This record gives sequence, C-alpha cells and structure tokens, in this order.
Amino acid sequence: MVVELEMNERHKPEIQKTEFVWMNGKTIAWEDGNIPLMTHALHYGTGVFEGIRGYGQGSNMFIFRLEDHFERLINSARVCDIETKYTAKELMEACLSLIRSNDLREDCYIRPIIFVGFSGINLGFINYPTEAAIIVFPFKHYFSKPGLDVCISSWTRLYDPVTPPLAKICGNYVNSVFAKREAAKNGYDEALMLNAQGKISEGTGENIFVVRKGRIATPAMGASILDGITRNTIMELAREMQLEVVERDVGRSELYVADEVFLTGTAAGIAPVLTVDRRQVGDGKVGPITKSLLEGYSQIVQGNMSLGHDDWVTKVY
Repeated sequence: MVVELEMNERHKPEIQKTEFVWMNGKTIAWEDGNIPLMTHALHYGTGVFEGIRGYGQGSNMFIFRLEDHFERLINSARVCDIETKYTAKELMEACLSLIRSNDLREDCYIRPIIFVGFSGINLGFINYPTEAAIIVFPFKHYFSKPGLDVCISSWTRLYDPVTPPLAKICGNYVNSVFAKREAAKNGYDEALMLNAQGKISEGTGENIFVVRKGRIATPAMGASILDGITRNTIMELAREMQLEVVERDVGRSELYVADEVFLTGTAAGIAPVLTVDRRQVGDGKVGPITKSLLEGYSQIVQGNMSLGHDDWVTKVY
C-alpha cells in the first residue's frame, strides 16, 4: 500500500489543467483536445512546437516576444515541410483569445504545436492532414533551484546533416530527453551537450553563456544550437549594458575556468550554473554579470519598460 501511494505521488501530473484549449480553429474543453492513436506525429515525431511565457502582473498578463515565437513556429514548420493553414498572426490572435477564455492572470506557459495528423504509416506523409493546437496552463519555474549543478552529457547534440537543430522539431527532443534523463539519474539538474566537433552546444532545453574576465561568450549558430529567442534577448541586453558578447566555439574546459556560466531559455529564464561536472564555477555563487542580466530580463518580461523594449511585451487584457 505504501509503495502504491509513493508511485501515485511520483506520477502526479505537473500541469494544472485550464478549462479550455484551442485546436484547429476552435476553442474547446481541455478534455476534448484528443488525437487518434495513429496520429503520424505520435509515431514519427513529425511536429513543431513553441514554448512561450506569460507573466501575471496585478489584473493583467504580459506575454514575452509573442510575435517572435509564432514566427519561429511557422519557420520550424517550413523547415520540416509541414504545411499549415494558419499564419503567425492568426495563431497569435488564437493564443490571446484562449488566455482570455480561461481568464488566466497568473504566470503561465503557452505551448503551440503544429503536427502531422491521422492517416497512414507512410513516412513521407504526402497529403496527410496537419493539425494545430495551443495549450496554456499556470507555470512558475522550470528549475526548482536558484543555481544549477550540471554535467557534460555522454550524448552528442544532433547536427544539421542529420536533422536541423535550429528548428523546434518534436522528434529532435528525443536527443535532449536522453541527455536529461542521464543527468537526472546521476544527480545533476541539467546536462550540457557537445556538438559533433566536440565543442559546447547547449543544454537539453537552453542555450549557454560563459563569462570570463568580463567578456561573455556563447556558441554560434553553427554549433548545432536552437536559434533561441531568450538567447537573442540576452545578447541584446548585454550589449546595451556595454558588455562584450561574442558568438564563437566554446571548449569544454572553458567551463571549468569560467567566472560565470548561465543558461537561457523561455521556460528556464536565466538560470545560473554553480558547478560543472562537480567543479565549482567561479566562487560558487551567482556572478555579478549574471545577476545584472537576470534583473534586467525580469523587469522587462513583467512589463516594466524602464529599460525600453515595449515591443517585446504583449498585454493580454
């Protein structure tokens, strides 16, 4: 009986359901957002998705870089040759309408997805239907700790001749799942993957930045990374703060001698790294550059326009 209770607790869903979801042009009840078992994407990973954050402030909600996320979603679909009948603008409007239908005014996560639907088992999915859906639910933190212990994964990051890493393709994330589970089983919060050339690529769901002697480095697009929207945000903010930022190859050993390391992503925000492979980063505390960027980023996503960039934030109500 005790074991059964423990198992039930371990498998307790992390997502708090909302009342409505959006699917194929209609706002429907959460429970009605179902797909057939023979959906092509379920078997072959033929879908693309986005992660978008909303931040509740009083009676309003601010969505961060809404247009950029939906443009990337459409571009990811284009990379995968998945046709969609919706434009980025139409999906943006559907997203805002869905949040209002749920009367959601607290911090949330938004998951749009476009995927190949029910038909046959042909890998080429010629003339197969394409589905689109948007889910939104309350969400606070991806990482439960203020500073992370990470490891270098034994799994290599996928790369362009295999499958394009710059797009958010559902099937790509099996690569990240392998690395994440390996890290978790070994007591780490996150894994960092090397690319095919043995250089640092990214985390399982985040881009990475390394700080040494006041200079910030991050792997370039050719390092098999996702074209991260939060990554681009941080690079722009850093330059506005008169900080030097360079995109280049980053070696594994650079992490061991760095003054600061941090990860960036929509779900993660800015996540300081305190140890890499059990080696302490800097003095083992959140560094000044990381802290400064985190404070600026937090102000902007919550609708404080003192740093500018009001075009990055969309009010829901």
